[in-house]
Amino acid sequence: MEKILVIDFGGQYALLIARRVRELGVYAEIMSWRNAAPERIAEAHCSGLILTGGPQSVPEPDSPRCAREVLHLGVPVLGICYGCQLMAWLEGGEVGSAGAAGEYGGVRLSAADSELFRGCAGESECWMSHTDRVLALPEGFKATARTEKCPVAAMENGAARLYGLQFHPEVTHTERGREILRNFLYDICGCEGSWRMDGLAQRLIERCRSELAGKRAICGLSGGVDSAVAAALLERAMGGRLHCVFVDHGLLREGEAELVERAFRGRSGLNFVRVDAKERFLGRLRGVAEPEMKRHIIGEEFVRVFEAEAKRLGGAELLVQGTIYPDVVESGTGEAATIKSHHNVGGLPERMDFEGVVEPLRELFKDEVRALGRELGLPEELVGRQPFPGPGLAVRVIGEVTEGRLRVLRRADAIFREEVEHLPERPSQYFAVLTDTRSVGVRGDARSWGETVALRAVTTDDFMTADWSRLPLEALARASERITGELPEVSRVVYDITSKPPATVEWE
Repeated sequence: MEKILVIDFGGQYALLIARRVRELGVYAEIMSWRNAAPERIAEAHCSGLILTGGPQSVPEPDSPRCAREVLHLGVPVLGICYGCQLMAWLEGGEVGSAGAAGEYGGVRLSAADSELFRGCAGESECWMSHTDRVLALPEGFKATARTEKCPVAAMENGAARLYGLQFHPEVTHTERGREILRNFLYDICGCEGSWRMDGLAQRLIERCRSELAGKRAICGLSGGVDSAVAAALLERAMGGRLHCVFVDHGLLREGEAELVERAFRGRSGLNFVRVDAKERFLGRLRGVAEPEMKRHIIGEEFVRVFEAEAKRLGGAELLVQGTIYPDVVESGTGEAATIKSHHNVGGLPERMDFEGVVEPLRELFKDEVRALGRELGLPEELVGRQPFPGPGLAVRVIGEVTEGRLRVLRRADAIFREEVEHLPERPSQYFAVLTDTRSVGVRGDARSWGETVALRAVTTDDFMTADWSRLPLEALARASERITGELPEVSRVVYDITSKPPATVEWE
């Protein structure tokens, strides 16, 4: 079987690269740079290699590297971002800081006609995220693309079959990224595209059925798409040995708890339990303002509630969670740098009464999870729901979380969602944030000193990158007028126009 090996140097997009390759019909596997010995790669019998990005600087002595021999194993190699810089450095080129010329987000690219850019030459938009760049090309290489700030936005050595891209072709915001990757896979590596993802649900069910035979489990069911799909998957694999526990922690959106209970209680095959833990969670969060501390507190409290329910239900050895890949990479698990801890990954306590944690979706992206949910027969009202963070509104209330501030945010968020849902086309995710900024306002003829609410809406297909949504000004105006009119605590409403990167989708 034809295969592409993705060598991971700690970049945030390693699995996204593998996923893009699979979407193009070629099987892809990921290997850490720590295991990327030339002889081991040769034994993999791959059709080509892709070197990923990474958070470190190639010239630093302790930066992740592979042997130069990896570039000369007889198969084409594509370096992306850090991988491009590493390729240049290993081949004798010069790599260093871009200084003020660093680039983040959408950048205009000018590409020449070449093997990699066949059919993609000319001007287009690409996605950059780098502080270093190739300062001098290695011998035998030529620059094949440039941007205003980066003279070597792409390079290649056709004779050696080595290709480098400073930008990220794997993200959706790179206009011709898919075509560039296709050129590498089909024209350069000679792949035919014989791999398919059909039957993923059944393969995962069979794997879980085998690995979890005889075990009992508690599934943390939030009502979101990830936990719902994980629950449906494990119910097929475990049957009555699975109990789904919904924790009402007081940090949900307006009407959310009732919606979740209506959706899941009485569903065939699901042992559903609702636990009221509002006082417990809000008590632990009292006086806490630091985002990472909030996440760790919430992660620990979730586990303690699950432990208590496991004992009440007669014992369970395993904890099932709807962790997906963006959760993993943003929490710094494995090679990737930590961006924020997710309560169900980096926020888990070290001590748990469970034998282990089962995360059947941890290698999938959000849209793949939705597709899996549809394959499992879940209703569209569940699989089509927009994401909601496990820590809930605690990470959308900037600063200390109090019942009063939660009340303001719940209503502001509900108003914004109502206005967006009237639109013919909706963003991938949209919500309100209660910031920790106060500002002067006017109510009647009196001065007010109120809260600032930020509105956030993004468009994405994988949540690894996202662009801010260009909502109609009329919708934003209605939301602002309603929020400030119905909530006297709020004096100002602002709209977030930052893409990911450099921001994340959530504020905390």
